[in-house]
Amino acid sequence: MYLIDKLDNGIRVVMENIPHVNSVSIGIIINNGSVKENKENNGVSHFIEHMLFKGTQKRTAKDIAESIDNIGGHLNAFTGKDSTCYYAKVLYNHIDIAIDVLGDMLFNSQFLESDIEKEKTVVVEEINMYLDSPEDMVSELLNEIIFKNTSYAYPILGTERNIKCFNREKIIYYFENNYRPEDIVISLAGNIDAKEVLKMLNHHFGYYNKFGQRDKNDGTIYNFTNDLQGIDKDTEQLHLSIGMEGLPVTHSEIESLLVLNNVFGGSMSSRLFQKIREDLGLAYAIESFPSSYKDTGIFNIYAGLHPSQLLKAINCIDKEIEDIKKNLISKDELNKSKEQLKGSYVLGMEGTFSRMYEIGKSVSIFNRIQSQDEILNKIDNVNMDSIENVANIIFNNKKVNIAYVGNMKNKDKTEDEIKNILF
Repeated sequence: MYLIDKLDNGIRVVMENIPHVNSVSIGIIINNGSVKENKENNGVSHFIEHMLFKGTQKRTAKDIAESIDNIGGHLNAFTGKDSTCYYAKVLYNHIDIAIDVLGDMLFNSQFLESDIEKEKTVVVEEINMYLDSPEDMVSELLNEIIFKNTSYAYPILGTERNIKCFNREKIIYYFENNYRPEDIVISLAGNIDAKEVLKMLNHHFGYYNKFGQRDKNDGTIYNFTNDLQGIDKDTEQLHLSIGMEGLPVTHSEIESLLVLNNVFGGSMSSRLFQKIREDLGLAYAIESFPSSYKDTGIFNIYAGLHPSQLLKAINCIDKEIEDIKKNLISKDELNKSKEQLKGSYVLGMEGTFSRMYEIGKSVSIFNRIQSQDEILNKIDNVNMDSIENVANIIFNNKKVNIAYVGNMKNKDKTEDEIKNILF
């Protein structure tokens, strides 16, 4: 059973009561991520996420951690391009503690200068960790190429230069302008008493009344064009990422994209995996996946392989793209992919965290709940016409972008050959 309500200050609340479980997951989803940032403050959303764990007026950082650890629960957060989520999973009889701690973190954090200075070092080390990961580097580089001159190009973690320039005034200014009641959705799933929970939420969240200045929508247009860039790095493998125009999460044919991706490269039985890894042995890692945001999206192809196999793999990828553009997929592939996607979705929704996040994001984006039955019906309704429409959007050689990280031999010549194949 779903329930959507509002607190006294307008914060939206969505709940799903699942009486047969012993746990409850609660998430505070903020309509704020790196896409709201600019060149100077890039990284501040993620930095604020860190700072909310550093202490409040009544709890130290250790107190915050122990409050949930001592009841066997889990407390964490993550920042994305479009949103930030703070969440806890606890036994249902400890929901009052989870609500108290999350409310305290969100609205009573002190943002002490001393904590800010210490956390700068922590976040810079997190950035360095990602720079040591070529898989992450190539993903960030592809975003920079595709979304050049837009905020979607910014790394979620920010840059070391920006992090070192943050101060309390800048952080609080951004916080108050982007953590407003209208931008917050509180989502709960598990064994809950909705009336009692709503009272608790009003007590701990309903008094918050920060109404900062909303940034104007810049009406960004995402111009997908052809580009290729690489980063030389001493690695055993070359990491390749190919990006094409995808679909925003709000697109009416997003389920068709997921069905098509399953067939193309989204599973072990997909065409790319079977051809490039199983038949030809050209790569250990090969996959495709969509990255869908509120305003735009990317269709990604990733491969990790030895540089000597690069051109062979790219020729195979190109042939699979041309084949699916020309012949689409078979009815058997369509039906198998739909069943696979439905099964994966249902299995993924068996935990309270997944269900909490799914309904919370649904209310945040669509201002309503997309039920599991509705999602499954949308998958069932995918047909060859919608697959063709999506394929025509995605597999457009005028909108192919390529990023790589690693050792590329005969760099200029090889880059030209890649362009000749894919552009």
